Amino acid sequence: MTEAATPSARRWPLIPTVLVLIAVAVMIGLGVWQLQRKAEKEALVALYQRNMAMSALVTYPEMPPVADSLLFRKSSVVCLEPVRWDPRSGTDQKGRAGFRMIADCRTGAEGPGVLVDVGIGDDFTPPKWSGGIVQGTIVPGPDQPTVMERAAGKGSAARAMLIADTPAAGLRASAVPSADNTPNNHLAYAVQWFLFAAAALIIYVLAVRRRLRP
Repeated sequence: MTEAATPSARRWPLIPTVLVLIAVAVMIGLGVWQLQRKAEKEALVALYQRNMAMSALVTYPEMPPVADSLLFRKSSVVCLEPVRWDPRSGTDQKGRAGFRMIADCRTGAEGPGVLVDVGIGDDFTPPKWSGGIVQGTIVPGPDQPTVMERAAGKGSAARAMLIADTPAAGLRASAVPSADNTPNNHLAYAVQWFLFAAAALIIYVLAVRRRLRP
């Protein structure tokens, strides 16, 4: 009869154990990073809230990217002519759904234009608006790069947009996004990474102990 293996002969596999520990360390590191991102996002929301409380006008940022210190601030632009309309779904200041009329405006003979949300309509038909002085709130433009594009370094700098305080004739004033609605899911992501790390470690320990059991 073959003699059972002694306790000294039943050892934990070295390479798989090292790989699992590296994976667990990476997941814990990602969780810590998400906690850091949570604090950064909270500071950003606080900045946006201060910006919304300011009434002084700032110079509109024509060239992207727009600085965080300018988002949700009041500004004004001169739209010489809307050269393109980009209707998007949205809501007015009373919560009624409709289509945001976003104009890509010419501001000079050359150079970049500005995006202006001139109000909410009931269909895709652009308003009979030929431009003029627009005063409103600076917000991120509608075409923001995705998380994957930013991570891959492929996302181009997004343009800002001005939401008009006074809508164009025949339209309703568009709702201005609130700084409080800025996504901040980093705590949930951190908890998920910590749970993944704990689960991976527990599952591996149980599997190895079962395999080494005489």
